Amino acid sequence: MNLLDVVLVLIGLVLLVGGGEALVRGASSIAQRLGMSSLVVGLTVVATATSAPEFAVTTGAVLRGQPELAVGNVVGSNIANILLILGISAIILPLLTSRRLLRIDIPFMVALSVLLLVLALDGSISRWDGLLLLGLFVAHLAYSVTTGRSDPDDPAADEAATPLPLGRAVVVLVVGVGLLVLGSRWLVDGASAIASDLGLSDLVIGLTVVAIGTSLPELAASVVAARKGERDLAIGNIVGSNIVNIGLVLGVPALLVGDGIDVPRAAVVLDLPLMIAVAVALVPVAFTGFVIRRWEGAIFVALYVSYLAYLVLWATDHDALDSFTLVVGAFVLPIVALTLVLLAVHEWGLIRGRAQARRERG
Repeated sequence: MNLLDVVLVLIGLVLLVGGGEALVRGASSIAQRLGMSSLVVGLTVVATATSAPEFAVTTGAVLRGQPELAVGNVVGSNIANILLILGISAIILPLLTSRRLLRIDIPFMVALSVLLLVLALDGSISRWDGLLLLGLFVAHLAYSVTTGRSDPDDPAADEAATPLPLGRAVVVLVVGVGLLVLGSRWLVDGASAIASDLGLSDLVIGLTVVAIGTSLPELAASVVAARKGERDLAIGNIVGSNIVNIGLVLGVPALLVGDGIDVPRAAVVLDLPLMIAVAVALVPVAFTGFVIRRWEGAIFVALYVSYLAYLVLWATDHDALDSFTLVVGAFVLPIVALTLVLLAVHEWGLIRGRAQARRERG
């Protein structure tokens, strides 16, 4: 392993974090100056801003002929966003979920994830596929801005922090974009070289090192939002980022290359279905009392650690892979699934009970 490659990855990660912080600060200030609500800031401006590293890395990887790294980055980032970043944010402070998220945004995220798998079944994301994904992203963005600006139930975003003056916010935003582009370039170069030296595929590196690295801005934004009590912004950022990653981050690069983006068979068989399962798992967790509790966040983080362990064991063809797969598949995942189902059934019973009580009082 070349020391220079490791240095490139570390510097790239630092630049990504710094650029993401600047981009979030500038974009959030601009959005608040325009009077957008906290939830819409999370779903649109902050989500798009924190997904800029994924966009830069994915676009660069596609143009350099590294489709495995591009797909792995998007899929891995979406898995990390929910299991790792949302989990850590919920551990810091239980996250409140709005009815709008449960009715519209989370189902849209799930549907978009399923659509991506369907489009990838033929082994590539074509230009037409990219156009479809991008069109759906733009439609969701327009709907969020239109409805969010007039939604009286959303808290005002300007309660979270004093926004920068508009001119300064634009400068900060531009500086953030520059840092993100440079950091993503170095990160891709270093990570690809390390993958080659260790005998790992670009897909595995994209699903792990690059995915976590490009998800650090989401982590910073969501953790800061959670600590400040802006829990709508925290979960909106995660859901919005996953939508951005599929619609914009994969859609635009697919339009730039004639043959589309090749999708590895391993991603179609394992990683894309897992991304969908993680998105679906968020529904009952968010549905229970409209709160993602600390222990639920801890389960998400534990599942992500298990996922990383599986990837490492699989990539290195370790002897413990079969035993690990058996334990997780036969015991851990069924128990988690049963817990989610029981929680959803219990919550549904409480909701029906409260509705019946209101009817009786009326």
